Amino acid sequence: MSSDEVTRLLKKAYQDEIETVMNYMSNSIVLDGVRAEEIKESLQADIQEELGHAEQLGNRLKQLEEAPPGSGEFEASQHSLQPPEDTTDVLSVIEGVIEAEEDAIATYRDLITVAEEADDPVTEDLATTLLADEEAHRTEFRGYRKEYKK
Repeated sequence: MSSDEVTRLLKKAYQDEIETVMNYMSNSIVLDGVRAEEIKESLQADIQEELGHAEQLGNRLKQLEEAPPGSGEFEASQHSLQPPEDTTDVLSVIEGVIEAEEDAIATYRDLITVAEEADDPVTEDLATTLLADEEAHRTEFRGYRKEYKK
């Protein structure tokens, strides 16, 4: 694998993290109802962590003499994480978070593989660390889903 593929995946992960921040923030603002409070608080807490992920990815791109993508290169892909029309539809937000986390997990797994093949242990280590965070988020929201489906 080439370093071009490492760069492509770093940029994808960066953009995904920024999109996640936007969607978590929107959902943490628009959700209504007593049952929504815990989810809103969790999303608000995760905003800073996801922003930190984006910053780490951007810094890694800079170290590789690349630039993180700006808004002109942005392409939204988290359709299931858009704020719901029914602002009390907490379950749709939970499902959207799980889908976004699964996408991030897949991207970080790909990045680990590509970085290893490109002999880039720094990127591989970063992707492994971020993968663990995303898996923890997914586990948390899977728990919320179990509770909300009852």
